[in-house]
Amino acid sequence: MSNQNIQATKTFCNSEYDVLKRVILCEPKYMRIRQVINDTQKQFENEGIHIEKAMRQHQDFVATLKSQGIDVVLLPPDEKFPEQVFTRDIGFTLGQTTFVAEMAHDVRKGEEQSLKKWLEDEEISYYNLVGDHIEGGDVIIDRNTIYIGLSNRTNIESIQHLQSLISDYEVVAVPFTEKYLHLDCVFNIISPNEALFFPGAFTKKEIDLLSSRYNLIEVTEKEQFRLGTNILSIGNKKIISLPVNKLVNMELRNRGFEIIEVDITEIIKSGGSFRCCSMPLLRENSSV
Repeated sequence: MSNQNIQATKTFCNSEYDVLKRVILCEPKYMRIRQVINDTQKQFENEGIHIEKAMRQHQDFVATLKSQGIDVVLLPPDEKFPEQVFTRDIGFTLGQTTFVAEMAHDVRKGEEQSLKKWLEDEEISYYNLVGDHIEGGDVIIDRNTIYIGLSNRTNIESIQHLQSLISDYEVVAVPFTEKYLHLDCVFNIISPNEALFFPGAFTKKEIDLLSSRYNLIEVTEKEQFRLGTNILSIGNKKIISLPVNKLVNMELRNRGFEIIEVDITEIIKSGGSFRCCSMPLLRENSSV
């Protein structure tokens, strides 16, 4: 699709690294670890989350996106949903189609309703994945290929159903160690030939597959815990990343990426970082 046609549409995503134009976020106003559902939350369960600090950090993230010319949509936070900040999981856009997920875990069921209401108010059509468990954190797009993580949030039957709906795409199921929650916590594509990954989450079979397609940039166990793979590419080789992940940032800079450092370490206590906190609606094709 040409950039002229993309500008005329409301939704289009064809990669993880094209120029981000519009994205959906939600403030962490009611964020808390109500029910431990990942290893990161287990680490911080007793400490809890400082809401005012998390809100300030999220506002800095929003301001950074806006400063890059990105239209930020903020869904209304609901006190029933302590993990609503992680908007990536409630939907995903593949080509011109936005899919709305059915959340797998009880603590998150219902989050998708605010997304559906916003899409309907904006007169944006969507495909409702009722009965299918595919969360956006497991869905990674690179042109005509969609990588989908096999996790306790996304099952093979749902992946097969999605493949039948998007027959023009190659859908690749990627198993990984379930404790890492979503595929984007251990794998993230940053250019047509480069990807961040944490080798400890995969078997040799998956590593061989991914390394045959990408130059894999290894993330250490320490920086994986701080969600070093869960960066957000906003296009033109610009990447938003945590300041504390110094090795990841140094390696990316050495490869010619511009790193925009934003501190959201209070938010990552619940197990998600920049990619988890953002659901792209519109990306514009770039030459990268």
